[in-house]
Amino acid sequence: MLEGSELRVAIDARFLDGHQGGVQQTVIGLASGLARLEGPERYLFLVYPGGAEWLRPHLGPGAELLPLRSGQGRRLALMAHARAPRLLRSAMRAAFERMPIGVPDSDGTIEAAGAQVMHFTQQAGFRTPVPSIYVPQDLQHVHLPEMFTAHERRWREVTYPALAQQAALVVAQSQAGRDDVVRHLGVAPERVRVIPYASVLEAYPDPTPQEIEGLRSRLGLPGPFALYPAQTWKHKNHLGLLEALALLRDRRGTTVPVVFTGRRNDFFPVVARRVEELGLGAQVRFLGYVSPKELKALYRMARALVVPSRFEGFGMPVVEAFGAGLPVACSSAPALPETAGGAALLFDPGDVTAMAAAIQRIWTDEDLRRDLTARGRERGRQLSWLEVARQYRDLYRTVAGRR
Repeated sequence: MLEGSELRVAIDARFLDGHQGGVQQTVIGLASGLARLEGPERYLFLVYPGGAEWLRPHLGPGAELLPLRSGQGRRLALMAHARAPRLLRSAMRAAFERMPIGVPDSDGTIEAAGAQVMHFTQQAGFRTPVPSIYVPQDLQHVHLPEMFTAHERRWREVTYPALAQQAALVVAQSQAGRDDVVRHLGVAPERVRVIPYASVLEAYPDPTPQEIEGLRSRLGLPGPFALYPAQTWKHKNHLGLLEALALLRDRRGTTVPVVFTGRRNDFFPVVARRVEELGLGAQVRFLGYVSPKELKALYRMARALVVPSRFEGFGMPVVEAFGAGLPVACSSAPALPETAGGAALLFDPGDVTAMAAAIQRIWTDEDLRRDLTARGRERGRQLSWLEVARQYRDLYRTVAGRR
């Protein structure tokens, strides 16, 4: 391929707004970073037909939306969406459990568009002769198999190795993730790259002080509160955090209001039931999915971020908090200590007493919060989507055979 000729890169953005959580945010961040680069690249963001208005504001002049011509997978995603009726979602889950497991073939969309590189940003993908980059996000099923059904584990055990072996390069967000890819997917170390993410908040519009106070009033938010943005997946450990809050209230007389954001998925009824059993209804708020500007406002209103997750491939909320000047208390589960880089207060996610002690410290110790905020800002300055975009552009050129 001649140096300087156009390089067409397809980037997987097949998400419904608010459904894919952190993975969707990484595509927004990447798009915003690529928009600030100049070069002979044309970025084709592969999307569901009519389902990508969330991405359009972040595209640069060298990018465009590429609708999947078959609509492959969109119907299933729509039916499984949180806003679909519960019975319909249950029926679709049952159908999914009966589906044969295998990596589908491309429907021809990227090939017809002349893509020379395919960037799979999520765990799922398809078979294609186009050279690809694969980002499996995490291998949680290896570490916490109990969080998945037998069918879900089998799907991952088939899909991940197939897409990793197809790829020219595999990308992890941490050294821990890289070790997992090498050890469990059988990928040669020289084919794995580590590219940490950055805070996607930098790509969102800034809320005005009036908008911030308007949001507080409209949602009836408490004065100071701790924030935890995460879908209610089991491994996000909402239940452990609720136990720690009840322990603080009952044994130490400390009441810490917590605001939760993120899609309320099918595990949410279990979480809601535990809130009622522990008598925490007046202390916690589950807002569900919020808009980007609202999320940015919540980061500015909060006193601290708490992340009790039992496993993360990276831990996006941690670096979002760093960029927002918010002190962080997070679990010591993979790969959060690596992401935090010494700028967060760590605790064992399986030890409710230790979690409660960490929350009490960050809630009551102003000097600690000031120190963590300063360290977090310094750590956050080491990470940017512009740098992420530069590194991915290097990979695109490498995979395409550019010098």
